[in-house]
Amino acid sequence: MAINFVKELEWRGMLHDAMPGTEEHLMNDMQSAYVGIDPTADSLHIGHLVGVMMLRHFQLAGHRPIALVGGATGMIGDPSGKSTERNLLDEKTLRGNQEAIKEQLSRFLDFGSDEKNAALLVNNYDWMKDFSFLEFIRDVGKHITVNYMMAKDSVKKRLSADAKEGMSFTEFTYQLVQGYDFLHLYKTYDCTLQMGGSDQWGNITTGTELIRRIDGGKGYALTCPLITKADGSKFGKTESGNIWLDTNRTSPYKFYQYWLNTSDEDAEKYIKIFTFLSKKEIEELVEEHNVAPHLRILQKKLAEEITVMVHSRQDFENAVRASEILFGKSTSNDLKQLGGQTFLEIFEGVPQAVLPRTELASGLDMVAALAAKTGFLKSNGEAIRELKQNAISVNKEKVNADYTITEADLINDRFVLLQRGRKNYFVLVIS
Repeated sequence: MAINFVKELEWRGMLHDAMPGTEEHLMNDMQSAYVGIDPTADSLHIGHLVGVMMLRHFQLAGHRPIALVGGATGMIGDPSGKSTERNLLDEKTLRGNQEAIKEQLSRFLDFGSDEKNAALLVNNYDWMKDFSFLEFIRDVGKHITVNYMMAKDSVKKRLSADAKEGMSFTEFTYQLVQGYDFLHLYKTYDCTLQMGGSDQWGNITTGTELIRRIDGGKGYALTCPLITKADGSKFGKTESGNIWLDTNRTSPYKFYQYWLNTSDEDAEKYIKIFTFLSKKEIEELVEEHNVAPHLRILQKKLAEEITVMVHSRQDFENAVRASEILFGKSTSNDLKQLGGQTFLEIFEGVPQAVLPRTELASGLDMVAALAAKTGFLKSNGEAIRELKQNAISVNKEKVNADYTITEADLINDRFVLLQRGRKNYFVLVIS
């Protein structure tokens, strides 16, 4: 293989552990590897991206990536890294989620080409649904001892004295089901490698053990580190929840802002993991950034690369324009090009006043708009003073006391942005 997949992950900080012989195995012809993806939502979030990026690097190295949607395991719940059992979903919901996830994965993986290493999407529900309980414990369960299963960290943690709840039998069997997935893919697609987060090591090695005991074959395991933030807070989470890839759950503007606001330390780590920039390009960017950290060169490039990859170049440009609005580098025309939802997101938390449309019929004078009608400024006197000092803008354009607000000023036929100085904003909402 032209690209050494393991070495590629290593310099990017994406390799936590690998079974002995994995690197050599992957340098010997095209191989197949899979990553399991939880289908309990109709979108991936950025916590899934490390696994997806691993699959993409795997395909770029000439190998065949397999994305396994856990329709069956999604009905059980993986105990790894969790303290409680998850809610279970029905088949129809899981199938709908699978289709949405495939569409998102197709932005990273080539599913449609005629190449030997075209990506595959599989769902473990397809081979687990017809398995009877008796067949499973006879054909699979008898090959793994309870002692072996109890030794796994994911099980130990849930059974420890500190755990608030125990572990259900359903969850206890999870590693057997995941292990069988690996065996099934090994037999069906000659898949010899399973990849995942470092918390999955126990489940993955159960699969390699089943391959050895039932089929006499050799499976390999490779894990990536769990991504953390330098300040100790959880990666991919904000006050409003997960950062999703679906625009209906997280807008491209909020998605872009998440990456733009990363710390210098995190940006240097993330740009290796979440972009396909070369080592040389990244080293040059880091050097440039270190000379002038205030320019946030790393954050800007990271946010650009990943927003374009997940959404589009147009979405990225719109997000940049929206961001610049907050920092004074914009015009009334820029504001009027914003979608209503993006406008609300940019000015989330900014004070608002709702006025009836009739107020604009003959023009709303500026003093009333700033004080009596809205309460943005404390009094008419303060409004007049600020207007005389040229400190007031309507939709980013300076105005004087003679200006009147009309329907021509409306953004999205609904909003007017008032501003005092550089940072004090107020939104008029016209109903």
